[in-house]
Amino acid sequence: QVQLVESGGGLVQAGDSLRLSCAASGHTDGTVVMGWFRQAPGEEREFVAAISRTGIYMDYAESVEGRFTLSRDDGKNTVALQMDSLKPEDTAVYYCAARNPGKITVTSNESEYPFWGQGTQVTVSS
Repeated sequence: QVQLVESGGGLVQAGDSLRLSCAASGHTDGTVVMGWFRQAPGEEREFVAAISRTGIYMDYAESVEGRFTLSRDDGKNTVALQMDSLKPEDTAVYYCAARNPGKITVTSNESEYPFWGQGTQVTVSS
């Protein structure tokens, strides 16, 4: 089992920045592919960004490309999602997720992520 703990959510104004963090622990067997998803009220959960086990390769949703940056500490299962130029439509509960140890592909498919954090609320006011 892999446990995930997120932190860093909050209430900000449009144009502001916010940084979310996520730490994975448990039976990770080294680093794991990690991702962020979000769910707005009344909407389905959607992919935001994901990062490879090495931290070299990242993938972003088109809606956040150029505004959000995902990074990870070298050789660790700690990732940070830097969110800049926030918009009201970024308001959602943000979830950190991890793939099974040994999986190497960075994917936006949430069914490929069996481990999830509890979520952290991000609210962007206009």
